[in-house]
Parts: sequence; structure tokens; C-alpha cells
Amino acid sequence: MQDKVAIITGASRGIGFEISKDFLKNGFNISICSRNNKDLISAKKRLEKFNKKKKKILIKKVDVSKKADVKKFISFTYKNYKKIDVLVNNAGVYGPMGRIDKINVDKWKSALDTNLLGSFYLIYYALPILKKNKRSKVIQLSGGGATKPTPYINCYGASKAGVVRFVESISIELKKFKIDINSVAPGAINTSMLNDVIKSGPNVVGKKIYENALKQKKDGGASVKNCLELISFLASKKSNGITGRLISAIWDNWKELPKIKKKLINKDVYTLRRMIGKHVGLNKLDL
Repeated sequence: MQDKVAIITGASRGIGFEISKDFLKNGFNISICSRNNKDLISAKKRLEKFNKKKKKILIKKVDVSKKADVKKFISFTYKNYKKIDVLVNNAGVYGPMGRIDKINVDKWKSALDTNLLGSFYLIYYALPILKKNKRSKVIQLSGGGATKPTPYINCYGASKAGVVRFVESISIELKKFKIDINSVAPGAINTSMLNDVIKSGPNVVGKKIYENALKQKKDGGASVKNCLELISFLASKKSNGITGRLISAIWDNWKELPKIKKKLINKDVYTLRRMIGKHVGLNKLDL
């Protein structure tokens, strides 16, 4: 990992900060961004405490939903490092919460722009640099919202499902450039986004989601350690050739993937797919 360069978005707090810290420990030079400059400056100071290998830390205020911001960020990183080896798209928001006929349309679009369009911008503008490497890695934070309904947080689910399908699609296009791109479901980790759900209350997000959020808060949520280990694996040469997958840090035995990566080719495992009735015993409409 020595002298490699990683970009991490949404890195001033939460999972993004922990990812940045882990990359530093693994010997990466990093370039991180966030929409809040004050939080970024604070994050850099905190990261320096873990920078035992004396790697470089670049920071830049960026709104990933804005094309111009992303272009400047990629150029800024390349100008300083002359390379980018790993891109971690972590920046994301829940968006407006509540029943579809009661939410704010502009806020819904804004969240979609951050989660889906923002991920597209980062990948699109980093590609010319990533293609120069013998092997590059793109890691997209997704979450459970991509694989199951998310009532009352519907923009989050829609955007995350869109991102996962986007990743899967372009993984095929980018394979010839040896760019491995995968999505990560980190598990139900306690972050500020969980507090947003609780603050919204049961009348907005629904009783079930609200109660689950309270329980997660009380229990401590999933360990961020599993997520960091998976991301570190996907950023390393151990994962070379594994691409176009949605991998859960909690539920998938991802450490064994290098042994079966040839078998993954043309297989639907770790992807978003529609279940075909006859494949699950529903030959007749006898539900």
C-alpha cells in the first residue's frame, strides 16, 4: 500500500472518517473531501494523530452533487499526487423522510443528486487517471437500502439501488482497463444518519423503522471494523479481478472470494437480480 493514493468522499465524520484513518494506517496518501470546510479542518487534525507513517493528507471542500466541484477536486488531487489508485465513494445522505405525497420534491432531487449523480461524477472524472494504472480500485458505499424496500426513506433506497446497478454495469465496461469496481454494504452502523431517523419520529418514518432505529441505537449497531476490513481488502491486490459485486461486510464470507473469483464470472451471486418464479418453485400462480 506504500505511496498509493486514495480519494475518500464524505470523509469529515462517520464511516468516511474511519475509512480515511484506516487508509492512513495502511500507508496510503489520502485526499479527502466534505461539504463542510470547518469539519474537514477538524478531521485533518484528528487524522494526524493516527498518521504514524507520515503520509500526506489533502483536504478540499466539495459538494459531490456539483460537477464543477468534483472536477476541481480530481484535478487538485492529481496535481498534488500525480496519480490516483483508489476511489472510495462514501458521501451520501438519507434525503427527505416521510410518505411520498408529503415530502419536498426539491429535497428529494437534491438527495438523488448527491447519492447517485455524485458517485457518477467522481468515477467519470477520475477515470482518465485510474486508467493509467496497472490496476485501479473503485469502492462504492451502498447499504441495505439497495436490496430491500425503504418506505418513508424512499429516495435513499432508490438512489442506492441505482448506484449498485451503475457499478455493476460499468464494471463490465472497465474490465479491460483492469479497474475493479465494487459496492459495499457496511451493515447497520450507528452514525449521525441514524440520529436523523430517530429525530424525525414515528409519524414521519413509520413506527417499525423508528423502533428499529431506537433498538440499533441502544444495541450499538454493527461494528465498523468489519466494514473497514472489507474496504481494505477491496483496495488491495488480494481482490484483483473481483468486480461488479455488492458485498456485505456483515453477511458475506468475502475473505474466501479470492479462491472462487474465477467461478464468479457470469454468475449472479452478489448482484441485484429479479427472482424468477419457476426457479423458486412457483410454476403455478398458487401463492
